[in-house]
Amino acid sequence: MVLRPIGLGSVLDRGLVAFFPAPHSFTGEDCAELQVHGSTAGVRAILKLLTGQGARSAEAGEFTRRAFENGKLDSVEIEGSGDLLDAETENQRRRALARFEGGLSWQIDDWRNRLLDLRAEIEARLDFSDEGDVADGLPEQFGGDIATLKSSIGAALASIEHGRIVREGIRVALAGVPNAGKSSLLNALARSDIAIVTDEAGTTRDVREVPLDIAGQLFILLDLAGLRETDSKAEAEGVRRARHAIELADIVLWLTAPDTPDIAPPLVSVPMLRVATKSDLGGADAAAADIAVSAQTGAGLDQLFGRLRTIGETLGTGEPALLSRERDRLALQDASTALDAAVTRLDDMELAAENLRRASFALERLVGRLDAERVLDRLFMSFCIGK
Repeated sequence: MVLRPIGLGSVLDRGLVAFFPAPHSFTGEDCAELQVHGSTAGVRAILKLLTGQGARSAEAGEFTRRAFENGKLDSVEIEGSGDLLDAETENQRRRALARFEGGLSWQIDDWRNRLLDLRAEIEARLDFSDEGDVADGLPEQFGGDIATLKSSIGAALASIEHGRIVREGIRVALAGVPNAGKSSLLNALARSDIAIVTDEAGTTRDVREVPLDIAGQLFILLDLAGLRETDSKAEAEGVRRARHAIELADIVLWLTAPDTPDIAPPLVSVPMLRVATKSDLGGADAAAADIAVSAQTGAGLDQLFGRLRTIGETLGTGEPALLSRERDRLALQDASTALDAAVTRLDDMELAAENLRRASFALERLVGRLDAERVLDRLFMSFCIGK
């Protein structure tokens, strides 16, 4: 391929054209891709040539939106695509790719199809009770089928926290009294002088977040203000934020040092490791700690990495958890609540049918497809009505 302005003899560039016919392209439309040399000047000249002939630049996310509108991707797969672009660790890549490839969409489609069968059963009796081939009562296993579906959705809901940890990272709070060595340990683990380190108590007054990849899992190290009573309003706010961060953490490292008095650590419901810092000074009470480290010499850091990795494996490993977002949780909770209501009101088929519709709509909102006509399609496939 030779690119040149129309009517002129000068060549802008040489390259290749790749053509993707509909419906097999990413967007489901006819698409062409120009593969040219990537110089800024060359690309600018080619874009000027194309826009001069009536083309325009794509809007942000336009190709993905077209793929959605043409049925190539649903909203769940689009979120997976975005997560794949943002993935920083191997676990994040695996989870995002599984979602982008339709792993969650297939599961949701299975739930939706089972709901369609249930709705077709009950709505046939509501709308076509006078037809001879439609029984008056619901099948004996109808309530059990609803309960089985709810159980499947409940199992998926239980995996959301796992997925959240993989996507957002395991939050590790470095906590303790002032001068316990939190900022020094953060720098040592991150192998960078990220945090300011002084011997003045109260140096750290905000929550500092540092991402760290340990064996493919993202960890977020949180450097916190030292916990103590203080008259300084600024430091007191830092202590308040530190306590809040500890409450939200997935792992807490409680740091003690031989040159600072310790206090009782806060009560937490997540794994806590007691880390004796500044072991190079001697006198560290390693017997009372889970591990002793020195940010100065590096002693004990490999063991600490190993402990974090082991705990992380209990929080974010196994098969990729495809559910990870608040939107996922709300949709599945709505569906589960509606199924609960349906199974308790089978004595009133109209109320049961309405609750099954609510469950369907919750799942359809999740994937961005509101297909009311699919119920009628399933209904007429299942019964000999209207022939």
